[in-house]
Amino acid sequence: MTQRKRALPGTLRRHAEDLRAGARLVVDATLGVVDIVEGMHTAIGAVPGITPLVYQVIRRVTGLVGAGIDTLIAPLAPLLGESNPGPQRQVVLAALNGVLGDRLEATHSPLAIAMSLRPPLEQLRPGGTLLVLVHGSCMCDLHWTRNGHDHGGALAQELGWTPVYVRYNSGRHVSANGKDLAALLERASAGFSDVVVLAHSMGGLVARASIRAADDAGLAWRQKLRALVLLGTPHHGAPLERAGNLFETLLGVSKYSAPLRALGQIRSAGVTDLRFGNVVEADGARDRFAPGTDRRTPTPLPEGVRCYAVAATTAAALDGGARGGDGLVPVGSALGEHPEAAFTLRFSGKHIVPGATHLDLLSSPEVYRVIRDWLLPGGDLRQFAQTFSEQ
Repeated sequence: MTQRKRALPGTLRRHAEDLRAGARLVVDATLGVVDIVEGMHTAIGAVPGITPLVYQVIRRVTGLVGAGIDTLIAPLAPLLGESNPGPQRQVVLAALNGVLGDRLEATHSPLAIAMSLRPPLEQLRPGGTLLVLVHGSCMCDLHWTRNGHDHGGALAQELGWTPVYVRYNSGRHVSANGKDLAALLERASAGFSDVVVLAHSMGGLVARASIRAADDAGLAWRQKLRALVLLGTPHHGAPLERAGNLFETLLGVSKYSAPLRALGQIRSAGVTDLRFGNVVEADGARDRFAPGTDRRTPTPLPEGVRCYAVAATTAAALDGGARGGDGLVPVGSALGEHPEAAFTLRFSGKHIVPGATHLDLLSSPEVYRVIRDWLLPGGDLRQFAQTFSEQ
Protein backbone atom coordinates (compact mmCIF):
# COMPACT_ATOMS: atom_id res chain seq x y z
CA MET A 1 0.00 0.00 0.00
CA THR A 2 2.86 2.37 0.81
CA GLN A 3 4.28 1.90 -2.67
CA ARG A 4 0.98 2.76 -4.30
CA LYS A 5 0.64 5.98 -2.30
CA ARG A 6 4.09 7.15 -3.33
CA ALA A 7 3.70 6.31 -7.00
CA LEU A 8 3.00 9.11 -9.44
CA PRO A 9 -0.23 8.92 -11.48
CA GLY A 10 0.21 6.81 -14.59
CA THR A 11 3.49 5.23 -13.49
CA LEU A 12 2.10 2.05 -11.94
CA ARG A 13 2.64 -1.19 -13.79
CA ARG A 14 -0.47 -3.39 -13.90
CA HIS A 15 0.67 -7.00 -13.82
CA ALA A 16 -2.60 -8.26 -15.34
CA GLU A 17 -2.11 -6.04 -18.40
CA ASP A 18 1.46 -7.28 -18.84
CA LEU A 19 0.31 -10.89 -18.59
CA ARG A 20 -2.55 -10.34 -21.03
CA ALA A 21 -0.31 -8.52 -23.51
CA GLY A 22 2.35 -11.23 -23.28
CA ALA A 23 -0.25 -13.94 -23.88
CA ARG A 24 -1.54 -12.05 -26.90
CA LEU A 25 1.98 -11.93 -28.36
CA VAL A 26 2.25 -15.71 -27.97
CA VAL A 27 -1.10 -16.23 -29.68
CA ASP A 28 -0.18 -13.89 -32.54
CA ALA A 29 3.18 -15.63 -32.94
CA THR A 30 1.46 -19.04 -33.05
CA LEU A 31 -0.93 -17.87 -35.76
CA GLY A 32 2.00 -16.47 -37.71
CA VAL A 33 3.87 -19.78 -37.55
CA VAL A 34 0.73 -21.63 -38.70
CA ASP A 35 0.57 -19.35 -41.74
CA ILE A 36 4.22 -20.07 -42.58
CA VAL A 37 3.83 -23.84 -42.16
CA GLU A 38 0.70 -23.90 -44.31
CA GLY A 39 2.50 -21.88 -46.95
CA MET A 40 5.40 -24.33 -46.94
CA HIS A 41 3.06 -27.31 -47.28
CA THR A 42 1.21 -25.63 -50.13
CA ALA A 43 4.48 -24.90 -51.94
CA ILE A 44 5.88 -28.40 -51.44
CA GLY A 45 2.67 -30.13 -52.36
CA ALA A 46 -0.12 -32.07 -50.65
CA VAL A 47 0.85 -33.74 -47.39
CA PRO A 48 -1.19 -36.81 -46.39
CA GLY A 49 -3.61 -35.95 -43.60
CA ILE A 50 -2.92 -32.21 -43.74
CA THR A 51 -5.72 -30.23 -45.40
CA PRO A 52 -6.75 -26.57 -45.30
CA LEU A 53 -9.45 -27.59 -42.84
CA VAL A 54 -6.76 -28.72 -40.38
CA TYR A 55 -5.12 -25.28 -40.46
CA GLN A 56 -8.49 -23.62 -40.01
CA VAL A 57 -9.11 -25.71 -36.91
CA ILE A 58 -5.67 -24.83 -35.52
CA ARG A 59 -6.32 -21.13 -36.05
CA ARG A 60 -9.76 -21.37 -34.47
CA VAL A 61 -8.49 -23.22 -31.42
CA THR A 62 -5.60 -20.76 -31.03
CA GLY A 63 -8.04 -17.87 -31.17
CA LEU A 64 -10.25 -19.50 -28.55
CA VAL A 65 -7.23 -20.02 -26.32
CA GLY A 66 -6.37 -16.35 -26.61
CA ALA A 67 -9.92 -15.32 -25.76
CA GLY A 68 -9.93 -17.78 -22.87
CA ILE A 69 -6.75 -16.28 -21.43
CA ASP A 70 -8.32 -12.81 -21.51
CA THR A 71 -11.40 -14.16 -19.72
CA LEU A 72 -9.33 -15.88 -17.04
CA ILE A 73 -7.07 -12.91 -16.40
CA ALA A 74 -9.90 -10.39 -15.92
CA PRO A 75 -11.09 -11.62 -12.48
CA LEU A 76 -7.47 -12.15 -11.39
CA ALA A 77 -6.45 -8.55 -12.09
CA PRO A 78 -7.12 -7.27 -8.53
CA LEU A 79 -5.12 -10.15 -7.08
CA LEU A 80 -2.16 -9.66 -9.45
CA GLY A 81 -1.82 -6.07 -8.23
CA GLU A 82 0.40 -3.23 -9.38
CA SER A 83 3.94 -2.01 -8.89
CA ASN A 84 6.36 0.60 -10.13
CA PRO A 85 8.18 -0.65 -13.27
CA GLY A 86 11.83 -1.47 -12.68
CA PRO A 87 14.74 -0.74 -15.03
CA GLN A 88 14.91 -4.35 -16.25
CA ARG A 89 11.35 -4.19 -17.53
CA GLN A 90 12.01 -0.86 -19.26
CA VAL A 91 15.07 -2.24 -21.03
CA VAL A 92 13.20 -5.37 -22.18
CA LEU A 93 10.23 -3.31 -23.36
CA ALA A 94 12.57 -1.02 -25.29
CA ALA A 95 14.04 -3.97 -27.19
CA LEU A 96 10.59 -5.47 -27.81
CA ASN A 97 9.29 -2.15 -29.12
CA GLY A 98 12.28 -1.78 -31.39
CA VAL A 99 11.48 -5.08 -33.11
CA LEU A 100 7.67 -5.13 -32.92
CA GLY A 101 6.73 -1.63 -31.84
CA ASP A 102 4.61 -0.79 -34.89
CA ARG A 103 2.51 -3.93 -34.34
CA LEU A 104 2.20 -3.28 -30.63
CA GLU A 105 0.91 0.19 -31.40
CA ALA A 106 -1.49 -1.04 -34.09
CA THR A 107 -3.02 -3.60 -31.71
CA HIS A 108 -3.21 -1.07 -28.84
CA SER A 109 -1.01 -3.30 -26.71
CA PRO A 110 -0.19 -1.98 -23.23
CA LEU A 111 3.39 -3.01 -24.01
CA ALA A 112 3.67 -0.26 -26.65
CA ILE A 113 5.80 2.61 -25.35
CA ALA A 114 4.20 6.04 -25.53
CA MET A 115 6.56 8.95 -26.14
CA SER A 116 7.42 10.78 -22.94
CA LEU A 117 10.13 12.77 -21.23
CA ARG A 118 12.20 12.05 -18.15
CA PRO A 119 11.76 14.02 -16.00
CA PRO A 120 8.15 14.72 -17.03
CA LEU A 121 7.06 18.16 -18.19
CA GLU A 122 5.60 19.20 -14.85
CA GLN A 123 8.95 18.64 -13.13
CA LEU A 124 11.05 20.77 -15.51
CA ARG A 125 12.38 24.02 -14.06
CA PRO A 126 12.39 26.57 -16.87
CA GLY A 127 15.29 28.86 -17.65
CA GLY A 128 18.50 28.72 -19.67
CA THR A 129 19.24 25.87 -22.07
CA LEU A 130 17.18 22.71 -22.45
CA LEU A 131 19.36 19.73 -23.42
CA VAL A 132 17.27 17.07 -25.19
CA LEU A 133 18.71 13.54 -25.36
CA VAL A 134 17.24 11.07 -27.88
CA HIS A 135 18.16 7.37 -27.61
CA GLY A 136 18.62 4.85 -30.42
CA SER A 137 16.78 1.81 -31.76
CA CYS A 138 15.75 -0.90 -29.25
CA MET A 139 17.03 1.35 -26.45
CA CYS A 140 15.51 3.65 -23.86
CA ASP A 141 16.47 6.70 -21.83
CA LEU A 142 18.26 4.50 -19.27
CA HIS A 143 20.88 3.55 -21.86
CA TRP A 144 22.38 7.05 -21.73
CA THR A 145 24.10 5.93 -18.53
CA ARG A 146 26.87 3.50 -19.47
CA ASN A 147 29.90 2.50 -17.42
CA GLY A 148 28.88 5.02 -14.81
CA HIS A 149 28.87 7.95 -17.26
CA ASP A 150 26.01 9.98 -18.75
CA HIS A 151 26.76 12.65 -21.35
CA GLY A 152 23.61 14.53 -20.38
CA GLY A 153 24.35 14.59 -16.67
CA ALA A 154 27.97 15.61 -17.25
CA LEU A 155 27.00 18.46 -19.60
CA ALA A 156 24.36 19.61 -17.15
CA GLN A 157 26.94 19.76 -14.37
CA GLU A 158 29.58 21.58 -16.41
CA LEU A 159 27.36 23.95 -18.39
CA GLY A 160 24.41 24.36 -16.04
CA TRP A 161 21.89 23.11 -18.60
CA THR A 162 18.65 21.22 -17.93
CA PRO A 163 18.76 17.69 -19.41
CA VAL A 164 15.59 15.93 -20.48
CA TYR A 165 15.58 12.36 -21.82
CA VAL A 166 13.17 11.23 -24.53
CA ARG A 167 11.57 7.80 -24.28
CA TYR A 168 9.84 6.51 -27.41
CA ASN A 169 8.73 3.44 -29.35
CA SER A 170 11.62 2.91 -31.79
CA GLY A 171 9.61 0.38 -33.82
CA ARG A 172 7.45 3.15 -35.28
CA HIS A 173 8.42 5.02 -38.43
CA VAL A 174 11.12 7.62 -37.83
CA SER A 175 8.90 10.32 -39.33
CA ALA A 176 6.02 9.46 -36.96
CA ASN A 177 8.28 9.68 -33.93
CA GLY A 178 9.71 12.92 -35.32
CA LYS A 179 6.28 14.55 -35.48
CA ASP A 180 5.42 13.49 -31.95
CA LEU A 181 8.77 14.70 -30.64
CA ALA A 182 8.33 18.06 -32.36
CA ALA A 183 4.97 18.54 -30.64
CA LEU A 184 6.35 17.41 -27.28
CA LEU A 185 9.30 19.81 -27.47
CA GLU A 186 6.98 22.69 -28.26
CA ARG A 187 5.56 22.27 -24.76
CA ALA A 188 8.80 21.28 -23.03
CA SER A 189 10.81 24.24 -24.35
CA ALA A 190 8.24 26.90 -23.47
CA GLY A 191 10.18 28.22 -20.47
CA PHE A 192 13.67 27.93 -21.96
CA SER A 193 15.67 30.40 -24.04
CA ASP A 194 17.73 27.81 -25.96
CA VAL A 195 17.46 24.18 -27.06
CA VAL A 196 20.33 21.77 -27.78
CA VAL A 197 19.70 18.22 -29.05
CA LEU A 198 22.09 15.31 -28.45
CA ALA A 199 21.09 12.05 -30.15
CA HIS A 200 22.54 8.56 -30.53
CA SER A 201 22.07 6.16 -33.47
CA MET A 202 18.45 6.11 -34.75
CA GLY A 203 17.77 8.95 -32.35
CA GLY A 204 19.65 11.22 -34.75
CA LEU A 205 17.18 10.41 -37.53
CA VAL A 206 14.26 11.01 -35.16
CA ALA A 207 15.81 14.34 -34.12
CA ARG A 208 16.23 15.42 -37.74
CA ALA A 209 12.64 14.34 -38.47
CA SER A 210 11.41 16.40 -35.51
CA ILE A 211 13.24 19.50 -36.76
CA ARG A 212 11.76 19.01 -40.23
CA ALA A 213 8.29 18.64 -38.68
CA ALA A 214 8.84 21.77 -36.57
CA ASP A 215 9.85 23.71 -39.67
CA ASP A 216 6.77 22.54 -41.56
CA ALA A 217 4.45 23.42 -38.66
CA GLY A 218 6.18 26.68 -37.75
CA LEU A 219 6.73 25.62 -34.14
CA ALA A 220 8.35 28.12 -31.78
CA TRP A 221 11.03 25.81 -30.37
CA ARG A 222 12.66 25.56 -33.77
CA GLN A 223 13.84 29.18 -33.42
CA LYS A 224 15.43 28.30 -30.06
CA LEU A 225 17.44 25.38 -31.46
CA ARG A 226 21.13 26.25 -31.25
CA ALA A 227 23.01 22.98 -31.76
CA LEU A 228 22.46 19.39 -32.92
CA VAL A 229 25.02 16.70 -32.01
CA LEU A 230 24.60 13.24 -33.55
CA LEU A 231 26.51 10.16 -32.36
CA GLY A 232 26.76 7.16 -34.69
CA THR A 233 23.61 8.07 -36.62
CA PRO A 234 23.06 6.02 -39.83
CA HIS A 235 22.27 9.03 -42.00
CA HIS A 236 22.67 6.92 -45.12
CA GLY A 237 21.66 3.57 -43.70
CA ALA A 238 23.03 0.57 -41.86
CA PRO A 239 24.42 -2.52 -43.67
CA LEU A 240 22.69 -4.98 -41.32
CA GLU A 241 19.21 -3.82 -42.34
CA ARG A 242 20.15 -3.89 -46.03
CA ALA A 243 21.47 -7.43 -45.52
CA GLY A 244 18.19 -8.38 -43.85
CA ASN A 245 16.21 -7.07 -46.79
CA LEU A 246 18.46 -8.93 -49.24
CA PHE A 247 18.01 -12.15 -47.25
CA GLU A 248 14.24 -11.71 -47.37
CA THR A 249 14.37 -11.10 -51.13
CA LEU A 250 16.46 -14.22 -51.73
CA LEU A 251 13.95 -16.31 -49.79
CA GLY A 252 11.30 -15.22 -52.25
CA VAL A 253 13.22 -16.54 -55.26
CA SER A 254 12.09 -20.13 -54.68
CA LYS A 255 8.48 -21.16 -54.13
CA TYR A 256 9.69 -23.55 -51.44
CA SER A 257 11.38 -20.85 -49.38
CA ALA A 258 8.96 -18.03 -50.18
CA PRO A 259 6.72 -18.68 -47.12
CA LEU A 260 9.73 -18.03 -44.90
CA ARG A 261 9.78 -14.42 -46.10
CA ALA A 262 7.22 -13.79 -43.39
CA LEU A 263 10.03 -14.20 -40.87
CA GLY A 264 11.91 -11.35 -42.50
CA GLN A 265 8.79 -9.19 -42.48
CA ILE A 266 8.59 -9.25 -38.70
CA ARG A 267 11.01 -6.32 -38.73
CA SER A 268 9.36 -3.15 -37.53
CA ALA A 269 8.86 0.03 -39.53
CA GLY A 270 11.58 1.66 -37.46
CA VAL A 271 14.08 -1.06 -38.31
CA THR A 272 13.37 -0.90 -42.05
CA ASP A 273 13.78 2.89 -41.93
CA LEU A 274 17.41 2.20 -41.05
CA ARG A 275 18.08 0.57 -44.42
CA PHE A 276 18.80 3.89 -46.11
CA GLY A 277 18.26 6.35 -43.26
CA ASN A 278 14.68 7.48 -43.85
CA VAL A 279 13.75 10.79 -42.26
CA VAL A 280 10.59 12.14 -43.90
CA GLU A 281 7.21 10.44 -44.22
CA ALA A 282 7.45 10.01 -47.99
CA ASP A 283 10.55 7.84 -47.58
CA GLY A 284 8.72 5.30 -45.41
CA ALA A 285 5.47 5.37 -47.39
CA ARG A 286 6.75 2.94 -50.03
CA ASP A 287 6.63 -0.84 -49.66
CA ARG A 288 9.30 -1.16 -46.99
CA PHE A 289 9.98 -4.85 -47.75
CA ALA A 290 10.31 -4.44 -51.51
CA PRO A 291 13.83 -4.69 -52.94
CA GLY A 292 15.19 -1.57 -54.56
CA THR A 293 17.64 1.26 -54.43
CA ASP A 294 17.74 4.35 -52.29
CA ARG A 295 14.85 6.63 -53.28
CA ARG A 296 14.84 9.01 -50.35
CA THR A 297 13.97 12.66 -50.47
CA PRO A 298 17.14 14.74 -49.82
CA THR A 299 16.81 16.17 -46.30
CA PRO A 300 19.60 18.65 -45.55
CA LEU A 301 20.65 19.67 -42.07
CA PRO A 302 18.63 22.50 -40.52
CA GLU A 303 19.64 26.06 -41.36
CA GLY A 304 20.89 28.37 -38.65
CA VAL A 305 21.92 25.47 -36.38
CA ARG A 306 25.42 24.26 -35.50
CA CYS A 307 25.36 20.57 -36.46
CA TYR A 308 28.01 18.05 -35.44
CA ALA A 309 28.62 14.36 -36.12
CA VAL A 310 30.67 11.77 -34.25
CA ALA A 311 31.52 8.40 -35.77
CA ALA A 312 33.29 5.40 -34.27
CA THR A 313 35.40 2.71 -35.87
CA THR A 314 36.58 -0.56 -34.39
CA ALA A 315 39.89 -0.03 -36.20
CA ALA A 316 42.65 0.72 -33.71
CA ALA A 317 43.95 3.63 -35.78
CA LEU A 318 42.91 5.80 -38.72
CA ASP A 319 46.18 5.30 -40.61
CA GLY A 320 46.03 4.10 -44.19
CA GLY A 321 42.62 5.59 -45.00
CA ALA A 322 40.62 2.50 -43.96
CA ARG A 323 37.89 3.71 -41.60
CA GLY A 324 35.35 0.86 -41.46
CA GLY A 325 32.63 1.39 -38.89
CA ASP A 326 31.50 0.86 -35.32
CA GLY A 327 30.03 -2.61 -35.90
CA LEU A 328 26.61 -1.26 -36.88
CA VAL A 329 27.08 2.05 -38.70
CA PRO A 330 29.83 2.80 -41.26
CA VAL A 331 31.91 5.90 -40.64
CA GLY A 332 30.80 7.47 -43.92
CA SER A 333 27.14 7.05 -43.05
CA ALA A 334 27.61 8.50 -39.56
CA LEU A 335 29.41 11.54 -41.01
CA GLY A 336 26.75 12.12 -43.66
CA GLU A 337 29.05 11.44 -46.60
CA HIS A 338 27.38 10.54 -49.91
CA PRO A 339 28.47 10.37 -53.59
CA GLU A 340 25.62 12.73 -54.52
CA ALA A 341 25.90 16.32 -53.36
CA ALA A 342 22.16 16.58 -52.64
CA PHE A 343 22.42 13.87 -49.97
CA THR A 344 25.73 15.00 -48.45
CA LEU A 345 25.25 16.44 -44.97
CA ARG A 346 27.46 19.46 -44.34
CA PHE A 347 28.27 19.40 -40.63
CA SER A 348 29.95 22.25 -38.78
CA GLY A 349 32.28 19.70 -37.23
CA LYS A 350 33.04 15.97 -37.48
CA HIS A 351 35.06 13.58 -35.37
CA ILE A 352 36.05 9.91 -35.65
CA VAL A 353 36.83 7.84 -32.56
CA PRO A 354 39.14 4.86 -33.27
CA GLY A 355 39.00 1.60 -31.35
CA ALA A 356 35.38 2.12 -30.33
CA THR A 357 32.04 0.39 -30.91
CA HIS A 358 28.56 1.78 -31.47
CA LEU A 359 27.75 1.68 -27.75
CA ASP A 360 31.12 3.07 -26.74
CA LEU A 361 29.94 6.39 -28.15
CA LEU A 362 27.77 6.68 -25.03
CA SER A 363 30.60 6.36 -22.53
CA SER A 364 33.82 7.32 -24.32
CA PRO A 365 35.74 10.11 -22.53
CA GLU A 366 37.01 11.25 -25.91
CA VAL A 367 33.47 11.59 -27.25
CA TYR A 368 32.45 13.62 -24.22
CA ARG A 369 35.43 15.96 -24.53
CA VAL A 370 34.62 16.57 -28.20
CA ILE A 371 30.94 17.25 -27.46
CA ARG A 372 31.79 19.58 -24.59
CA ASP A 373 34.33 21.55 -26.63
CA TRP A 374 31.86 21.92 -29.49
CA LEU A 375 29.15 23.20 -27.18
CA LEU A 376 31.28 25.51 -25.07
CA PRO A 377 30.89 29.18 -26.07
CA GLY A 378 33.38 29.82 -28.88
CA GLY A 379 34.60 26.22 -28.85
CA ASP A 380 33.04 24.99 -32.07
CA LEU A 381 35.46 26.58 -34.57
CA ARG A 382 38.51 25.57 -32.54
CA GLN A 383 37.40 21.95 -32.35
CA PHE A 384 36.39 21.95 -36.03
CA ALA A 385 39.92 22.95 -37.06
CA GLN A 386 41.55 20.54 -34.63
CA THR A 387 39.46 17.58 -35.74
CA PHE A 388 40.33 17.92 -39.40
CA SER A 389 44.01 18.62 -38.76
CA GLU A 390 44.22 15.22 -37.03
CA GLN A 391 42.62 13.26 -39.91
